[in-house]
Formats: sequence, C-alpha cells, structure tokens
Amino acid sequence: MIEKLSERDKRALKIGAVAALAVLAFYFGTVWVGRWRAVRTSLAEKKAKLRVLNMAQAKQEGILSIVPVFEMPQKEEKQKFLFRDKFNEQLKTAGIKSKPLQVLASVKLNGQSEYKLLRVKCSGKCSFGQVLDLVANLKDNPYLVGIEELRIRCDPEKREEFELDLTVSTFVR
Repeated sequence: MIEKLSERDKRALKIGAVAALAVLAFYFGTVWVGRWRAVRTSLAEKKAKLRVLNMAQAKQEGILSIVPVFEMPQKEEKQKFLFRDKFNEQLKTAGIKSKPLQVLASVKLNGQSEYKLLRVKCSGKCSFGQVLDLVANLKDNPYLVGIEELRIRCDPEKREEFELDLTVSTFVR
C-alpha cells in the first residue's frame, strides 16, 4: 500500500508522524516540567525551614535548658528507688529536714495504659525560702511526673518555721 503512494504523500506522512511525536513530546514534556517545578519549589521550602531550624549551639543549649528532663519509666521496684533517691537528694539540697519518705501504693492510670502512678509523700519542717527552692528545682528530677499535693502550714508561734506536706508522683511499669 505504501508503494502506491507518491513521494509527496510519503513526505506528508513522515512530516505528520514527526509532528505527532512532537505534540506528544511537548505534552509530556510540559507535564514533566510542571512536576519538576513543583518539586523544586517544595525542596526550596524545605531547605528554608531547615535553615530556620539550624540554629547556633548556644541558642540550642538555651532552649534545652528550659525543657524538663524526663527518663522513661522503669519496672516499679527500680523506678521507686531511683525516684525516691533523687527526690531525697533534692530535699537535702534545699535544706529541708524531712521525716522518712512514704511510698504510697501505685495506682493504675486507666484500662489502656501499661503504666501506673507511684506517689511519694514527704513531711518536714523548713523555711518558706526552702520550700520555694525545692519547688523551683523539682523540674530537674528526671523521674518526676507531677506534684500531687503541696500543703504548707505556718507555726503561729514561730512564724519563720513552716510545716511542709508534699506528695510527688512518677510513672512506673
């Protein structure tokens, strides 16, 4: 059938095939270029975000200093000793004379959690400044979850002496 075509018709078919290939190449090329531009724009945005996050070491250390340190909960027996020792050390650092710490029974949080809440109760005598020092430095305890109870009573006869009842908690497995 091609043999019956004239030279002019063969040339027209070749030009038509080349034009069809050019149209297809143009269509897929523009789609590819559009996607390439979108990827380049997205990459530039991500690099800009990374530049913002890439801060000086001093600034990074400053931010880390205000974030409380937290250790993952351990088995109940181990966590109880770690938490109690660290809390006792904080009491001594604050200068609070306390009675022996009481470890209260651990409480299951909810049906879905594998962790329990272990509470430690402290009673002692101190000055108001010592209470403030202790509460301010509790965030340095890596096992502390929260302050459950804080009760301060002033002795009416000795106004600079306070009785402190403090219950703190930690998570245990």
